[in-house]
Amino acid sequence: MIMIKRLFIALIAVAGISTAAIARDTYAHDASVLPQAAQVTLAKNFKAEVSVVKIEKGFGRVSEYEVVLSDGTEITFDRDGNWDNIEVGKTMKIPSAFIPAAIAKYVKTNMSRENIVGIDKERSGYDVELSNGVDMKFNKNGQFVRYDD
Repeated sequence: MIMIKRLFIALIAVAGISTAAIARDTYAHDASVLPQAAQVTLAKNFKAEVSVVKIEKGFGRVSEYEVVLSDGTEITFDRDGNWDNIEVGKTMKIPSAFIPAAIAKYVKTNMSRENIVGIDKERSGYDVELSNGVDMKFNKNGQFVRYDD
């Protein structure tokens, strides 16, 4: 019985320590909390001001930064400041610096009336959203793979 009590107390202690080790997300209202690479990306490519930065943490370290600009643009950066995902409003378009040339050419040739309003880097390539709501998958070389649901 004493052994069970000690085991139970040890489990509670481990659970408490584990919970404390998992840091909570924090928020900021300026770009100074971002890695230098992310700050440069924002300054070079976006005119809108930073509204909110959500700093996502897991197990005591930053996992990613979610940035919302004053015009509604949303950008996700990894912990090193490299962009992973960009989304803009349906009447806007993502700056061309973020669109691989092959993808830009494909969209211009096949969907000339549409703007790219979302781009997501994935392991296998890119997921692109157009202003008409169509999602497209491209491989790492920017070659069209398929339409996505």
